[in-house]
Amino acid sequence: MADAKPTIKVKLPDDSLLEVGAASTIGDVGAAIGSRLAAAAVAGKLNGRPADLTAKVADGDSVAVITGNTPEGLDILRHSAAHVMAQAVGELYPRARFGIGPTIEDGFYYDFDLPVTLKPDDLPAIEAKMTEIIARAAAFERLELARSEASQLFKSVDQPYKVELIEELEEPFVSVYRQDGFADLCRGPHLPNVGKIKAFKLLKVAGAYWRGDETRPMLQRIYGTAFAAKADLDAYLLRLEEAQRRDHRLIGRELDLFHIDDSVGPGLPLWHPKGALLRKIIEDYWRDEHLANGYELVLIPHIARVDLWKTSGHWDNYRENMYSPIEIESQEYIVKPMNCPLHMQIYKSRPRSYRDLPIRWAELGTVYRYERSGVLHGLLRVRGFTQDDAHIFCAREQLLDEIKGVIAMVLKMLPAFGFTEYDIYLSTRPEKFVGSLDHWELATNALEDALKACGLEYRIDPGEGVFYGPKIDLKIKDAIGRAWQCTTIQVDFNLPERFDVTYKGVDNLDHQPIMIHRALLGSIERFVGCLIEHYAGAFPLWLAPVQGVVIPIADRHLDYAHAVRDKLKAAGLRVDIDDRTETVNRKIRDNQMQKIPYMFVVGDREVESGTAAVRLRDGTDVGDTDLEEIASRLSEEFDERALESGFSR
Repeated sequence: MADAKPTIKVKLPDDSLLEVGAASTIGDVGAAIGSRLAAAAVAGKLNGRPADLTAKVADGDSVAVITGNTPEGLDILRHSAAHVMAQAVGELYPRARFGIGPTIEDGFYYDFDLPVTLKPDDLPAIEAKMTEIIARAAAFERLELARSEASQLFKSVDQPYKVELIEELEEPFVSVYRQDGFADLCRGPHLPNVGKIKAFKLLKVAGAYWRGDETRPMLQRIYGTAFAAKADLDAYLLRLEEAQRRDHRLIGRELDLFHIDDSVGPGLPLWHPKGALLRKIIEDYWRDEHLANGYELVLIPHIARVDLWKTSGHWDNYRENMYSPIEIESQEYIVKPMNCPLHMQIYKSRPRSYRDLPIRWAELGTVYRYERSGVLHGLLRVRGFTQDDAHIFCAREQLLDEIKGVIAMVLKMLPAFGFTEYDIYLSTRPEKFVGSLDHWELATNALEDALKACGLEYRIDPGEGVFYGPKIDLKIKDAIGRAWQCTTIQVDFNLPERFDVTYKGVDNLDHQPIMIHRALLGSIERFVGCLIEHYAGAFPLWLAPVQGVVIPIADRHLDYAHAVRDKLKAAGLRVDIDDRTETVNRKIRDNQMQKIPYMFVVGDREVESGTAAVRLRDGTDVGDTDLEEIASRLSEEFDERALESGFSR
């Protein structure tokens, strides 16, 4: 009788044990579980770490199989597609030098130093070469090389950017992946072979400085995406088309809301009257809600002495995002990148008692942060922006209720703007942190308990808290399903300690308050950009800078048009008159293009009957309506902050 082959046992994600051959790989584990899983597998996890399917397993190892239809699997698919794109570029342009090629949200990119300037028209040829490479179905092979060996490998093929990266690594060995003769520096994991890439698309070409440094070479960046199935890719491309139609930069210009002027500087938006009015509407609502929820408003200057930023820690830990000091009367000042250190000074302006707590201070505070020009993007990434900012000072026993109070405000305010779907993350302690483990546990538990008490679903984001404390991040979903970072709630023991702020407790001893940093809308600029794209500029009545336009058919109807406007304005509505010498149809079309919610056409019949012909911006013709009814229905729609027209409900 033949000797039995040696076996080992591995632990699966459900804690069950699986017996496999002693020389098994992760791929073999997947095959032992089932053929369907094996066919869908793209990589795995070995004792919690991502690994290739070819990685060997040992007795007692924890093993998980990653399939292509999971977020992790999709990331691996896209990373592999980036390598294939680099190989294709190398075959088409033999003198290409390769930078880096990471995955990003919804896709990937790769940076190249090329002897030619790529244009969008060049992308189809690169895609065709990728298709040719994918058809070869070459395996991804992982090599582990000594640093010196890897450096020599890339020097031999004239890849200085890879050599630079290798020489900065501290590990004695580095991993290199090779497929079909193409080698790249990479941690992995990757697909078992390039033939697994079924649906991909190259999207655009852009410029990018090597390692984001303007003093280094300008490289050419190709963006792309990949999906597990063609149907998913097609759906994504349709969403991209819709996103382009909703681009807030184009709509902002068309609706005369804002622009960014190179003569002023990149990342510094100029708000036009309609845009400034839109901001005022948002900010007035913000202030009213904060005052109604026990907050007090504060105001601080835009600059402060450098010493303040040294005390706060920003000077040491955040200086690359701060502008250079300016000198005033031999003292150095900084334009503020944050509001919190100055709020600390307000707290310290007089002694505080436990009777004062909680203290809730809110401010729409403008801050200035250095962002590289390459990452600036309309209102979504700017250099000067207004934070929806607040700081709460509370005692330990008040912490949970204060966090719940912030969440309650979020769940009231965001739906008023039309956002009702969220992704919520609880970010826990990072590797580098300040403060005691007790403080971190207290803060993390309070955040999690608040989420549970509010009945919210959330995900843990391990290690993604800020260095001074854990946080809740809430991302809103817009009309086409995109997620936007919005609300953040952060617990901070560090800043009160740095600034030595205290309050007298019941025991008449000094105690350190806990500080909550929180923003509900995020930056006002970014929130407005998000609103524009969410509604494609067609704001609900309460947000629309111009809510209605009276359109007289002829000059003889002007007096009545003014009377209609005045009646609606008296009801609190923002209404204009379009008295241009254009046809009525042209005026209606132009105001529809301006996304005006309501048009009120008046002629002989309307003058005689005391009515107006109501039209909606979507083309709906409501017809003649009594002015009292118009004023009543629009006032109700406005007061309720309704998201749909009162004439279509």
